[in-house]
Order: sequence, then C-alpha cells, then structure tokens
Amino acid sequence: MLKGFAEMSRKMTAFLTACLFAGVLFNSSPAKVQAEEAFVTIGGGDFSGVYFPTGLAIAKLLNNKRPIYGLRATVEATSGSTFNLNAILAGYMDLGLTQADKEYHAVKGRAEWSEKGPQNALRTVFSLYSETVTLVAAADAGIDSIEDLKGKRVSLGNPGSSQHRLVTDILVAVGLDPDKDFVRQTAYASDAPALLQDNRIDAYFFIVGHPSESIRLGLSGARKAQIIPIVGPGIEQLIADNKYYTKNMILAQQLYPGSESKRPVIETVGVKALLCTSAKTPDDTVYAVTKEVFENLDEFRKQHPALMGLNKEEMLTGINAPLHPGALKYFKESGLMR
Repeated sequence: MLKGFAEMSRKMTAFLTACLFAGVLFNSSPAKVQAEEAFVTIGGGDFSGVYFPTGLAIAKLLNNKRPIYGLRATVEATSGSTFNLNAILAGYMDLGLTQADKEYHAVKGRAEWSEKGPQNALRTVFSLYSETVTLVAAADAGIDSIEDLKGKRVSLGNPGSSQHRLVTDILVAVGLDPDKDFVRQTAYASDAPALLQDNRIDAYFFIVGHPSESIRLGLSGARKAQIIPIVGPGIEQLIADNKYYTKNMILAQQLYPGSESKRPVIETVGVKALLCTSAKTPDDTVYAVTKEVFENLDEFRKQHPALMGLNKEEMLTGINAPLHPGALKYFKESGLMR
C-alpha cells in the first residue's frame, strides 16, 4: 500500500511541478518578451530530492526577467550529478546541479572520468547547501551505528546515481564491504521509505539537503525508524584525505519529530551541492543567473527549506572547477570577490 502511495505521490508531485512551472514560464506577456529568446536548460535531479526544486527556483528567478535577459529557462528531472555533468560537457544542458565530489573527480579525470581524462571545460557558477549523507534505519533492525549494517538489507540510493560511489567510500572507510557484508539493494529515494515500512529493507542511504520528504516518510510510518550517526576514526581519515568532504549535523528531533532518533543532533558527513556549467555557456547567460540568485537571495531561500541557511560568502566555497567568467563578473561587481 505504501509503495503504491509513494508512486502516486511521485506522479502527483511531477504533475503539480509541471503545472507550477508552466505558470512560471508563461507569466510574462508575450508582447514584452524580446523577439528572439535563448533557451536555458538546467539539470535537476529526482523529484523527491532537493536538486529539482532548486533548479526550479533558479529558473523561476530567470524567467521573471525574460523581458530583460531574453532567456527562457526550463528544468529537467535527471538521475543526478554524473548525468548532469556529462550532459553539460556534451552540450545537451547549459547548467546543472552536482555534488562537490563529482565535480572534483571530473576536473581531475578520476572515477567516472578516468578514461576521458580531466574535464577542462567544466566551470562552477556558485555553491549551494550541504548535501548530507543520511542513513535511516528501522528501530527493530538492531542498527545503532553504521557498523551494525553488517548482515542487514540496505539500499544504497538511486540506481546509477553518483551517490553510490560516495556511500561506498564511506562504507569502506568504516570497514564494511558493500558486496559482502550486507544484502545490497538499490532503490530510488522516493521508493526507499515504503520499502522500509513494508519490511523489505532494514536501512537506506540518501544524500540530501534537510529537511527532506523522503527522510520524513521513512521516519514517520508505523514501523519506527531513526537516523544513524556516521562517525568514527575511519570517517575522520576519509575527511582528512578528501577535501570535498565536510562534517555535517542533522537536527533530527527538530526536523523530524516523529523519528526514534536517540540524539537531538546526529553527526555525519556531507558534500556541497554546486551549480555547474561549461566554458562554452555564454557569459551573459551565467551572469544573469548569478545576479538573479544573489540579488534575490531572500526569495530564493524560501523556495525550499534546504536553502534557508544560504549566505553569499559561503556560496563561494567548496568549488573545485574554475569559476565561469559570467559568474566572476558579478562577484567582482558586487564586491564579493576582488
């Protein structure tokens, strides 16, 4: 039943989002729009995450100024970071959301890009919120630490997403083999809560900005659940060895009052979410995106709870690829960067 509800909820979210975005796209009078418009495509993520509504918020700000910039922005639901980066580099998308670790690997020519080599055309626009590695486990599964996943049924996240490598790195850091030490399963973040509640898995990972609906659903069902800390010497060494990892905290009891989490604050790790583009994207386009987000930051923050903590200075941190000239132009004009 829960699985069916999750599927229906996902379709309804997609429908409502499409309706909302249609209103965003056509809220300007055609007579006021410049004769020639350029289309800007933004790669988001799964509907259940934060990437898609973040992309939608950026598009909304840009579309509000269509008469000024002559730009029409659209957002595409995608499988996430790696897909977005490859689409940008191939010229299929203009901008996209990605994790800081994925940007780092692309720039260095590692991991998924080891055969292609360094992706020198990749550029950063700005950074956003922290994406937190979140482990939700059923209270009856006997899981109180990440090490307790041994022998359990565990979902590692969206199929084919960049989250798998990050989660795998964390598991290896704490001494777990994801191919041998537990029953490895793969489920979309929007399906994982129902699988947990139906007792088909014992725990699931999701790397996301908080609060998250997929986390809330996993914690608020009849089968009680909690958020598990991701800490220990292995995690400390992982952070020390990889510059894109940061220590994060989840205000579990405040954000998810229905959970069984034993601590008010759960310690874990995370990476920054970034808005990326290509060196081929016109400077004027990237300048317009940057200016509209930064000069309407109060409105932008209201578009999703995960964006509420943004401040301009921190949005210039966690960057691994060079800044796009269009973004750099705005940062210098506004005094954020010399």
